[in-house]
Amino acid sequence: MSVRYTQVDSFSAEPFRGNPAAVLVLDALPSAAWMQHVASELGLPATAFVVEPAAGGDDFVLRWFTRAAELQLCGHGTLAASRVLWEHGLAPAGELIAFAAPAGPLRASRRGDWIELDFPATPPSESPPPAGLAEALGVTPSWVGRSRFDVVAILDDEKLVREAMPDLGALRRVEARGVMISAASAGGGFDFVSRFFAPRIGIDEDSVTGSAHCSLAPYWAARLGRQEMVGYQASPRGGVVRVRLAGDRVVLGGQTAIVARGELLVDPE
Repeated sequence: MSVRYTQVDSFSAEPFRGNPAAVLVLDALPSAAWMQHVASELGLPATAFVVEPAAGGDDFVLRWFTRAAELQLCGHGTLAASRVLWEHGLAPAGELIAFAAPAGPLRASRRGDWIELDFPATPPSESPPPAGLAEALGVTPSWVGRSRFDVVAILDDEKLVREAMPDLGALRRVEARGVMISAASAGGGFDFVSRFFAPRIGIDEDSVTGSAHCSLAPYWAARLGRQEMVGYQASPRGGVVRVRLAGDRVVLGGQTAIVARGELLVDPE
């Protein structure tokens, strides 16, 4: 037996930009150990494992793993999984996809060339900076908060975000899934820019982080006074995330490009 997988670049319509994820669609959920082995072997920022709904059910089961750990919430992996399900005819074209995921129910829908994800908002609350944060980032944030998963550090200038060269070893000691830095954008069609570092879970710098925008959307909505915005994650690959705040949910919009298909010659456990 073999398992097919598809590699998708998420949050970009162009190949080799955005954030890459592998997607495996399975008949049953394998062991966590097997999924971790596969994610480590493929070596991408995230690998999404999807199980089709049981008879009479509506929700696809969705899990995500990095090279080193399971994720509780993953935007680019969900975007990739949604594209694959529609592409392969496993979900009806044009219809909403419902997922049962570790962070709760998620939804995906198509809007032309864009996919929109209905995710939980994870607004950050202001908190004292973790010890050594400024030294690790190489710049002193003007505001620091914590969300459900991450540390959020706001900088005074977009240039500081784009040019930051953090000490990843020091960031690894921060007790959080990751550390995001963000600033208001000076233009270019974007409302804010960001970058995301998660060395504790095997990702030194994530290319485009959908789940980080679940925190950035409510923060910048309050700061900028608008519910709909466009964020740019200024990693070397870069990617665009449309956000819309909807109460305690955030709608994340992104494009995708399928770049590869392969075959895994190891049976699920």
